[in-house]
Parts: sequence; structure tokens; C-alpha cells
Amino acid sequence: MKCKFEIFVLAGLAAFLVSCSKPPAPKEEKPLTKTDFGSDASGRPLHLYTLANRHGLKVSITNYGGAIVSILAPDRQGRTADVVLGFDTAQGYLGQHPFFGVIVGRYANRIAKARFKLDGVEYRLAANEGQNHLHGGLRGFDKVFWEAREVSGPNGPALELSYLSKDGEEGYPGNLSVRVTYSLSDAGELRVDYHATTDKATVLNLTNHSYFNLAGEGSGDILNHVLTLYASRFTPVAKDLIPTGELRSVEGTPFDFRKPTPIGARINADDEQLRFAGGYDHNFVLDSGGSSSPALAARVLEPNSGRVLEILTTEPGIQFYTGNFLDGSVKGKGGKAYPKRSGFCLETQHFPDSPNQPSFPSTVLRPGQEFRSTTIYRFTVEK
Repeated sequence: MKCKFEIFVLAGLAAFLVSCSKPPAPKEEKPLTKTDFGSDASGRPLHLYTLANRHGLKVSITNYGGAIVSILAPDRQGRTADVVLGFDTAQGYLGQHPFFGVIVGRYANRIAKARFKLDGVEYRLAANEGQNHLHGGLRGFDKVFWEAREVSGPNGPALELSYLSKDGEEGYPGNLSVRVTYSLSDAGELRVDYHATTDKATVLNLTNHSYFNLAGEGSGDILNHVLTLYASRFTPVAKDLIPTGELRSVEGTPFDFRKPTPIGARINADDEQLRFAGGYDHNFVLDSGGSSSPALAARVLEPNSGRVLEILTTEPGIQFYTGNFLDGSVKGKGGKAYPKRSGFCLETQHFPDSPNQPSFPSTVLRPGQEFRSTTIYRFTVEK
């Protein structure tokens, strides 16, 4: 509190006047702000939408690809760092990049030989990874503009992104209407709600493809991060990373993360599955089996900073990827190179190649049905 002392002389007598005022209250962050983020070659603007809570957590998202551009999270000392890989400007997202932070669809992950049959009809997709289809094709949901608007969410203002994927886009049937809503709570939970409807039977698998480094992006590899995966089985793959159809126990393998284990502890083990992928790039079958409300799927601790990321989801699977294809050629924020294993992904999802694997949980969406999925990224600190 500041006080002001003034002296007055009245009729030969001195008088003192003391007036006190309270200091201005600290400026509170708005829960949702919108700023310019450049434009594409045609002049169409990109915007950056920033969600902030009252404890220093900030999440910025762009309307191009629905990408999570940054997550500023405090450590055990209260110091914030950006914990997702990405770019400082729109140009990075408009160019080719390894799906940093984007919404992936229509079908996240791989579809064998870029084709599937549905109700007796064969649909051919773009073969954009060898002979296979990856992450929605040549122009998936990561490369489109999403309509953005502020809505009221369970934790206050939220960002809703919507997109109409037209019948035949990238070879998929049906006009698909998609909404993705991001909200941030004061408990440190970034909630992502997915919703979709279609006018023709189609297949659908949506996720977010953020690369995390809880020590701060560009600060080295993620091998000392301690991972727990609540999954007793995983889906082994062939050389082309397409699942074989087997649900294999993690018991006695380098894929057993049921107890907290450093990511790098067994990543170079003499294991065929690790050789196929150059590390981890596998779908884990969550013990929750997919649920109506989000269940704990994974927990990651970065021991030096104390940052903890917990992931909860309604999905039956999660893809654990250790940035095996990063090679330092991508220059990210501040011009920093992102080398191999400088970020990890935990992509909540249905299983890869489900349209061709009848024993896997179905990814078929039909007219009159609603696709709903929720994933929560919970940020905390371990002292």
C-alpha cells in the first residue's frame, strides 16, 4: 500500500494530511486471446488462439491444421518452458513438416496398401508412405484451414475448430462434419473433444500429433523421460509398420512400460520390432479398452524439471513414437534443429489399419451416428 504525506499551513498552524491508496491489482491473463499468425500464399490469414489458466499454463493453437503451436508449462521452480516441438511462424506449418502438433485425419496412422473395403465397395486412398496411406493422405486435416470460434466450455471459454471434409476427399466416402474443441482448466488439464457426423458410411480415426519434450523443446533428447503406459499388450508390425493383427503381451519385452521406465532404457535393445521402426513407433492396447469417460493411459516425468504429463482418453489405443525419423534437417523455434529422438508422441487413437483388420475395434461411422472422443493432457509438477 502506498501512502502520500502532505503538509498544509492554515492560520499559522501546520496540518498533516495522509492519504493511502492500494497498488493496482496484477493484470489477470484473459482465458482466450486471438492474435495474427501470418498468412498463406493466397493471403488467407492464420490466427493464433491462446488459452491461459491462472497458474501460468498457456496453450497456443492455430486455425491451420488445428496445430498446437506451443504449450508453456512451469517446472518445480515455477519457470516456464515451451514443451512442444514446432515453429515460431506460420510459414513452418504451411510447409512440409513431420505433423508437429496438428489434428490428424480422416484416418490417423496407417492403412495398408492405401485401400479398404466397406459394405462391399473398395475405396482407394493416396499412397503417401510407400504403398501405404498415412495420416489422412496428401492433404489431410493437418493441411486445411479450420473455422474457429470461441465457445463456452466446461472450464470457461474454449476454442472450437470445425471442418467439412467433402465426399471423396482423399478418397474417403461421405461428407464428414468435424468439430474439435480445446479447453484449459485451472487444474492444468488441456481437454480435446472430438465430434463428427457423416451422410455416408465412412471410416474415421482422429488424434493430435504433438511432439513433447518436457525439459523444453530444443533442449536435447527425451531418453531420460520416465514413461508409464497403462497397456499390457501392443500391436506388433511388419517391416512396413503395418500391424500384423496380433495383440502381443508386453511381458518380458522392451515394450513393457507398466512400471515407470526411462524411455531410453531399452530403446536400442536387440529386438525385431525396434529394428523395424528404428525405435518405438507402435500402437499400445490400453487396459481401459476404450471407455465412456477419459481413463488414464500414460504418465511421463521429466526428472530434472519435475514436469509431469498425464494423458487420459476414451480411445482404446495410444501410439508411442520416439521421433525416430527426425534427423536435424527441420529447424524449429528459434532456429533450433530437431534431431532424432528430440521429442516423443503419445497419440490417442483407434488401432492402425483397422479398416483391414476385422478383429480390431471398428472405426466405421454411419449416418445417424455421432463420433465422440475425448483426450485430456494433464500437466503437473513433481517436487
